[in-house]
Amino acid sequence: MTIFFIAIVIQLIDIQYFQAKKYKALATELTIRQDTVFANKGNVYAADGNLLATSMSKFTIRMDVVAVDDKDFSENVDDLAKELSKMLGKPASFYLSKLKYAKKTNNRYLLLARNVGYTDYLKMKEFPIFKLGVYKGGFIAEHKTVRAHPIGKIAERTIGYDDFRGESGIEGAFADYMQGENGLRWKQKIAKNQWKPISDVNEKEPIDGHDIITTIDVNIQDITHHALLRQLEYFNAEHGCAVVMETKTGEIKAISNLGRSDVGTYFEKRNYAIWESHEPGSTFKLASLMVALEDKAIDTSTVVDTDGGIMFIHGSKVEDSRKGGYGKISAARVFEVSSNVGIVKLIRQHYDDNPQKFYEKIKKFGFTKPIGFQIKGEGIPYIPNPKDKNRWNKISLEWMSWGYGISVTPMQTLMFYNAVANDGVMVKPRFVKELRKQDKTVKTFKTEVVNPKIASDETLRKVRKVMENVVIKGTATNIYSPNFSMAGKTGTAKKYVAAHINELGERIPGQYSSERYAASFVGFFPADNPKYTCIVIVHDPEKRKGYYGSTVAGPIFKEIAQKIYTSTPIDFQSVDDSVQFASIENDFKNYEKLLQNGQDSIPNVIGMPGMDAVSLLENKGYKVKVSGIGKVKNQSFSKDNKSAKEGTIILKLL
Repeated sequence: MTIFFIAIVIQLIDIQYFQAKKYKALATELTIRQDTVFANKGNVYAADGNLLATSMSKFTIRMDVVAVDDKDFSENVDDLAKELSKMLGKPASFYLSKLKYAKKTNNRYLLLARNVGYTDYLKMKEFPIFKLGVYKGGFIAEHKTVRAHPIGKIAERTIGYDDFRGESGIEGAFADYMQGENGLRWKQKIAKNQWKPISDVNEKEPIDGHDIITTIDVNIQDITHHALLRQLEYFNAEHGCAVVMETKTGEIKAISNLGRSDVGTYFEKRNYAIWESHEPGSTFKLASLMVALEDKAIDTSTVVDTDGGIMFIHGSKVEDSRKGGYGKISAARVFEVSSNVGIVKLIRQHYDDNPQKFYEKIKKFGFTKPIGFQIKGEGIPYIPNPKDKNRWNKISLEWMSWGYGISVTPMQTLMFYNAVANDGVMVKPRFVKELRKQDKTVKTFKTEVVNPKIASDETLRKVRKVMENVVIKGTATNIYSPNFSMAGKTGTAKKYVAAHINELGERIPGQYSSERYAASFVGFFPADNPKYTCIVIVHDPEKRKGYYGSTVAGPIFKEIAQKIYTSTPIDFQSVDDSVQFASIENDFKNYEKLLQNGQDSIPNVIGMPGMDAVSLLENKGYKVKVSGIGKVKNQSFSKDNKSAKEGTIILKLL
């Protein structure tokens, strides 16, 4: 027993004097910890200042009932229960019972409410008992931030997500700027493995992130989203996208990407406008036409025979949508009616011996490489190069000329068409205007010119005219409006279905489907002075309801253009000083002639409108008295009376 006692004393001395620091540090580590206080992410704003995404403070409210003096508790618990009832909705008796039971059981971490907003949090701090603070009132508020989108799910894929998952959208691209700098706060471990803040002051305050000012216009975004949604729902389409771009600056004013869910509703499923690289079909004919015009190989008046609307190239069929074709038509008309045979013949005739020349022009138009967005997930384009013998074949040129055998993203097509609208200046599509920190601009993103001139003014003038004629007398006459001008191109592309095994277990080879289509329309408005360029693509519309670009995508384009036009008419109006009516011009000239006559005679104003007669006579210095309304039927002095200035001229109107 003596030896055992001595061993215990030695152990106690060792623990108390030699290992004291170690065990004190361990005890502190197990009972006190330093927690991260996350900084608020920066806000995302629309161009007009509307919030697109913001961090909202949410609080979990708890109470350390043990910290409250018994006297303070008994005198104020009823009033606290009543205030909690008003704020949180349950009866005061519920909270009174809960608080008294917590006091009885010495609960130091009583949960009262979750996800309390900042305004309510400030109110709760002033409740009875709580207003005594952390130590005397037992008030515990645990702060967290959540991401909110005030305009809902609209443009969600482009704006990004609240947790930056997958680094998607604008929030993902600018995450380093938006995250801010986290703070620190000490917490102490209490009963039931729970952690309570030691004080209501952070050891290190968090620093909020930068705000992002985007190019999005909330009004145009709303118009675009709902126009696309209505058409997708009507045609029961698989997915689609629509983008509106400001012509001069490249600013994206609206972008909508909607995909169909398993239950048939539509939501921002993927960023199709940036991500999806696919065969464009007839919208690519503009590039083919411009190559030939630039090289002076053809003119818009060049005649081509569409040969009954069908031709075969090495066993592969090219066919026009109109049975029997269009006969002999000009190159301009080929584009307006979207003749597949016509464009293939024109390109084949002039570039079959030198396809590399055609490819180099397409490369200049920006189709051979990604645009290079800060937003992640841009699709990779594919344009076959004649030098690549493994991919180039004997029908590559012809198929490329009408938008097949290639793959481009909607944003690339939009950028190209926008350059045509912008007098040949190709600008990069832009989603962000600037970064701000506490209302101070930190960085500005300016318009980036990709190519200062993609084609000659002559070529641009010609293709813009034929694009306008597409709407006036071509494939898109169904969207023509006499109230405002539009120019563009329809596209209807058959979708390629890869080889697969069907329900019967049979292997079906890869082929172009006659049941699945991508309908598109891309253009700009107003046609004579483009302010906006817009692209619309709808994939897999229900064929029995329609599948042509003019039927499915064109009306979306028109609705967007029309609503933007009517909501901002001043931008599209021009003043015309020319005389519109000969009768008005004659009246004005007669008025001027009479006004310029000498002051010694009284003008004969019989037959003139009363207002004009009074104005004329008073401008010549006469006193006038009028009775009646309408035109002058009687005049009190004849035109030869020279003493009228001494009296008054009386006019009778009927």
